[in-house]
Amino acid sequence: MAQFGICYKRYLRGGSDIVRFCVLASGSAGNAAVVATSKTRLLIDAGLSLRELARRLALMDEQLDRLDAILITHEHSDHVGGLLRLLRKLAFKIPVYSTHQTAPQIDWEGGQPRLEAFQAGTGFIIGDIEVDSFTIPHDAADPVGYCFRAEGVKVGIATDLGYLPDSIRFHLRGCHMLLLESNHDLEMLKVGPYPWVVKQRVMGRNGHLSNDVVCEYLGGDFDAQTVTLVLGHLSEHNNHPELVRMGARQALERRSAATQLVVAEQQRPTPVFAY
Repeated sequence: MAQFGICYKRYLRGGSDIVRFCVLASGSAGNAAVVATSKTRLLIDAGLSLRELARRLALMDEQLDRLDAILITHEHSDHVGGLLRLLRKLAFKIPVYSTHQTAPQIDWEGGQPRLEAFQAGTGFIIGDIEVDSFTIPHDAADPVGYCFRAEGVKVGIATDLGYLPDSIRFHLRGCHMLLLESNHDLEMLKVGPYPWVVKQRVMGRNGHLSNDVVCEYLGGDFDAQTVTLVLGHLSEHNNHPELVRMGARQALERRSAATQLVVAEQQRPTPVFAY
């Protein structure tokens, strides 16, 4: 608990104009993140168990019943595996935002969610946070990434995507805090334990981003004014945090970017970043 308190104070500017961001978990075993202001708290994806989600929220001094909405990126189990139990815990009182095509792919098991369906690429407002959605290339029904704006601060989330088209590079410009996938090392993937058909899926244009693609992006179109970059969704078998960290740091240094670099983990949250 002390670690997260220290990190929070380090980034805190004071006053009510603080936007906080925390990646609660990132990886194939479960994903969740929080974007919050003093008035609004948004959970992005719910791939953790109810107990683990509550525990990790507590580390950033938040609680389940203070969430204002849940936003879903896509229907894969590592992003929605804990959604139904969470909604039942909250008596289905908070809305779930999902695209029109993603919502039917989620097994609601007879529950009655407060579903706010939207068209990928549209924007909307939740409390005092403006939300922009954008299509991402992944093998799901209608996957999206998000950008959040509040108090002049922009937070971007883009994981589970096979490549970085110009449209996504455009959406991620101007982010103060950004979560971006860096899923696999290409050579580790090629010689790793996955069946060849799975390797082809991961490497495909609807799969996952490699470290090399991320480093190319950081060395070119990435906005060097970004304050905090979190690289996540690392493959357990086909990547290593130090490979991700080393390659990204070198790319940022070539740009003379002062961006803080963090590698998200599956087993524990990132610090709470505030801007």
